[in-house]
Amino acid sequence: MPLRVRLTLWYGSALATVLIIFSIVLYAITARNLRDAVDQSLEETAATAVRSLEDRGFLPLIDEEELLSQFPELARIDKFFQIFSPSGTITIRSPNIKQHEVPLSRAALEATFKGQTIFESAKYPNEPPLRLISVPIIYRGNLLYIVQVGTSMESIEDTLRRFLVLLIVAIPIALAVSLAGGWFLAGRALRPVDTITLAAQRIAAGDLSQRLSVLDSPDEIGRLAGTFNDMIGRLDASFRQIRQFTSDASHELRTPLTVMKGETELVLRRPRPLEDYQTVLESNLEEIDRMTHIVDELLFLSRADMGEVKMESLPVALESLVEDIYRQATLLGQDRNVEVVLGTVMPAVVQGDELRLRELLLNLVENAVKYSHPGGKVEVSLLNDGQQARLSVTDHGIGIAKDDHKRIFDRFFRTDEARAHTKKGTGLGLAICAWIAESHKGRVEVQSDVGQGSTFTVVLPLSRPPA
Repeated sequence: MPLRVRLTLWYGSALATVLIIFSIVLYAITARNLRDAVDQSLEETAATAVRSLEDRGFLPLIDEEELLSQFPELARIDKFFQIFSPSGTITIRSPNIKQHEVPLSRAALEATFKGQTIFESAKYPNEPPLRLISVPIIYRGNLLYIVQVGTSMESIEDTLRRFLVLLIVAIPIALAVSLAGGWFLAGRALRPVDTITLAAQRIAAGDLSQRLSVLDSPDEIGRLAGTFNDMIGRLDASFRQIRQFTSDASHELRTPLTVMKGETELVLRRPRPLEDYQTVLESNLEEIDRMTHIVDELLFLSRADMGEVKMESLPVALESLVEDIYRQATLLGQDRNVEVVLGTVMPAVVQGDELRLRELLLNLVENAVKYSHPGGKVEVSLLNDGQQARLSVTDHGIGIAKDDHKRIFDRFFRTDEARAHTKKGTGLGLAICAWIAESHKGRVEVQSDVGQGSTFTVVLPLSRPPA
C-alpha cells in the first residue's frame, strides 16, 4: 500500500475516532443540560405551588379557578400541576391536564410519605413522554398534600433527535472533507520524497556524481536530503579510493612480478653457470619478500577497515617506548650512515596498545632513516604539555612538497622524489601510521619542505590518572 494511502487512512481513522467521541460527549452533555433545565423549571414551579398553599393556610378545599386567578404562574402553557391527598386522590388539577390521566406513582407516594421530593420520567400510552416532580407538604408532622408538577418532554426529545441527525450527517461530511485535505497535504508532503526516489534511481544507474536538488530546509525532508547527499558523497569517495587502491596495488605487485619473470626467462634461455642461477634466485627471493610485505600490509589495512584489528587499552609509558625504538633505530642508521639521536624526552603515559604504538613509531623512524642523505641525522623527541603527548621524528632528508602533505597518508602514494631516492617502499606505511594514531584518538602532523627535511609529529591524548 502506498505511503500516501496509509497516511491518509491513519489520519482518517484517527479523525473519525475523535469526531465520534466528540459527538457522543457533546450529545450526552447537551441532553443532560436540557433535562437539568427542565428539572430546574419544574422545581421552581412546584415551589410556587407550595407557597400558594402555604399562603392559603393549607385549606383542604381549594377551587382551582380561584387558585389560578390568584397565582397565574401556576397556569404556564408548557406545564401542568396536580395536588393529591395523602391517599393519592386528586384534589386539584390544572385545566390543561383534565383530559389526561396522570396518576401518582407508587414510588412518588412512598417518597412523599418520607418527606422526600422525587423526580420521575413517565411514558403513558398515546401520550408524549413526561417529566414529573412530586413535592410533599408536611404540616405539624403530617402529610397534607402532594404537589406534582409535570411537563411534556416531546420538544426536548425532538430537539435531541434533530441534533443527533445533524451529527450523523455532519460527521461523514466532515470526515470526507478532512480525508480529501489529508490526501492533498500528504501528496504535498511526500512530493520531495518522489524527487529523492527519482534521483536515487539515477544514482543507482552508476552516476555517483548526482546529488539531490531538494532545497535545504530544517525539516525532516531537508535533513533526509542532506544525509542522502552526504552518504552518496562518501560512497563516491570510497569507490574512487577502491579504484585507485586496485590500480596502485596492481602496479606495485606487477613490478616485482615483471622483474622476476624477466630475470627467470633470461637465465633460462641457455645454460648458465651455477652462480647465475643463484643470483637470479636471490633476486627473486628479494622480490618475493617485497610482495609478501605488501600483501601483509594490505591484509592489515583491510582488517582495520572492517574493524577486525583488536586494540588493547592499557597505560603505555611513551618514554620507555621511545628509548627502545631509539636503540633499534641506531642500528638501522648505521647501515645507511645516518646518525639517530635522542632529543628531549619527557615522561608521558597514554592509553592504548603498546605493540601498535611501537609499530607507529618504528615506521616513522624507518622512513626518516630511509629518506635521509648519507651522513644525515634523525632526531626522536617526546614532549608533554599536560594534556597531550607530542612524539616527533625529524630528519634532514629529501623533504615533501606542501601540495603532497595530505596525500602522503593515502595508500600506495609515493612522491616522485621518494621513488627516485629509493626503490624500496610500498606507500602503505604512513597510511598504517595514520590509522594507528586515529585509533588512539590522536593524529599525525607533518611539517616538511622539499630538500629541507621533514618532521612527523604524533599527537596523543594523555591518560588521565584515576581520581
